Order: sequence, then C-alpha cells, then structure tokens
Amino acid sequence: MSESLPPAATRPLVIATRESALALWQARHVQSLLEARHPQRAVSLLGMTTEGDRRLGSSLAKIGGKGLFVKELEQALAEGRADLAVHSAKDVPMHLPSGFTLAAFLERADPRDALVSLRYRTLAELPAGARVGTSSLRRECQLRAAHPRLRVEPLRGNVQTRLRKLDEGEYDAIILAAAGLKRLGLEGRITALLPTAESLPAVGQGALALECRGDRGDLIELLAPLDHAATRQCVLAERALSRGLAGSCNVPLAGHAEVNGGVLYLRALVGTPDGCRVLRGECHGAPAAAEALGAALADDLHARGAGDILAASA
Repeated sequence: MSESLPPAATRPLVIATRESALALWQARHVQSLLEARHPQRAVSLLGMTTEGDRRLGSSLAKIGGKGLFVKELEQALAEGRADLAVHSAKDVPMHLPSGFTLAAFLERADPRDALVSLRYRTLAELPAGARVGTSSLRRECQLRAAHPRLRVEPLRGNVQTRLRKLDEGEYDAIILAAAGLKRLGLEGRITALLPTAESLPAVGQGALALECRGDRGDLIELLAPLDHAATRQCVLAERALSRGLAGSCNVPLAGHAEVNGGVLYLRALVGTPDGCRVLRGECHGAPAAAEALGAALADDLHARGAGDILAASA
C-alpha cells in the first residue's frame, strides 16, 4: 500500500526564489511571516537561477524584459516543485500566464529611487559630464530631461556588483531602488533619496508580490492575511496603467500610486530615452476602482500623444 500524502493543512510549503542576495532576503522574509502564522507548517526555499540572472551583462530591453526573472519560477509552480514564488512586483510582467495569480502584495517599502555617490550629495552637485549609471530607461529619461549635462551610462548586475563598480570609479554616481538597499542593510550607502516628483518610480517599485497557481484555493486562502489592501490597490492601479500603455522594458514608463485620506492618487510618465519628449499625467479616485483609474489614465495619456512617444521609444 502506497504511503498517503499529508493533509494540505500540514504539507510543507516551498517558496521558489531567485538566488540573488536581494531575492533571497525577500523570500526569507516571506518564509518568516508564514512560519510565524503557521508554526505547524515547514517552509523551505527552492533557489533558482533565471534567464535574467544568467544574462546580467545584457540590456533587459534587448533580451526580453523583466519577465526573464520570473519564467523559471513559474515553471516550478506549474510542475508542482514549488507552491509560491516571491517577486519584486516591478519584475512581474503586466500579463500573467494563464493559470497563475498574484495572491498577495506585502505592505510596500520605500518606493523611491536612491542616489549613491562617493563625492556628490545631490544630482545638482554633479558636474557637467559626470557619469551616472542606471539600468533603467525610466530613470535615464528623467535624468536626461532634468540634467542634460550629465552622461547617463548603462549599469547591470546585482546590487553588490553595481556598488562595486561605483567604488572602483567606473561611475560618479549610480541610481538604485531605495527598497533594495534598505532590505540588504545597505541604507548607509544612500547619498540622497530622490523625491517622486524628481524621479517617478517604476510600476510596482518597493512592493513584493506572491504568485501561485490559480487553482490553489488552499494556498490563496493561506496567503490572504499577508495581503496589504492599500498596497494591492496601488500596485493594481499602476499595473493597469502600464497594461493600457503596453509598457515594457523597451520604453521609459513610470507609474506610482498612493492612498491618502481614502483617495487613491495615481501619477504617470512616459517619454523617450533621451528625455527630449516627456508626457505626464495624474488622476485620483476611489481605491476600490484602482484598475479602472489606471486604465483611464492610460487612455488620457494616449489621447495626449503617448502612443507616438511610445512608438518612437520602442
């Protein structure tokens, strides 16, 4: 007689994760939250190297976009080797493959971009011709628009690699997500936090998304207490905006939502990588209508010429 499986309520949980230091921090954070809520469940990590990790020397825009960081994790979910995957929300493609769902969004950390420099305290202090490293067309567009005197140069690699390149003198400054630096205990490396009015964040920046198969009702129920309502509403609004604009790594697109006083405020930016054309928009409304607000703002931007800008950037 074959050995029966343990009941779903006590079966070990497996979290699929990339193996970068930041991804492992994020997965272990979710692991600790689940273990605290469900001490009877064993929770383990399945570390994986994704196509995006294997090609860190290449531009994401040229090799297929941020979806390259999640495809292998989703395969592990589909095959039953893992129960859930932990993603930086900004890395999750706007259209999930059929059969998958984002079951929870953890409370958002600092969504801002951070300036890191050994010599200069602000972007304004950087002299003409100073080299600023970033991997993001969104950041490049906003930097070039506001500081055309600077040289914006590509920067790939994990957080530690990027910091090392700065320390070795390859750049005068680099721009990274503040949340990643703080999660890795590197807050002391932050020279300045850039206001969202100066550097509008990426869609989903600072939030963690938990993905699982849509047919795992047991798991969706188990993850529900980890879901932060305001973060979910904000990220869903941002993702709807990006879907409406067909956003990808190939175009400079920013979107950031906040809930204040029971109202959701959403701001967006699209532009060309050289910063010569930048279009901004904003809207507000009920948090319950988050996705409708995002779609409406995308329509407004299209009506004002976003399509031409995005086509020129693609």
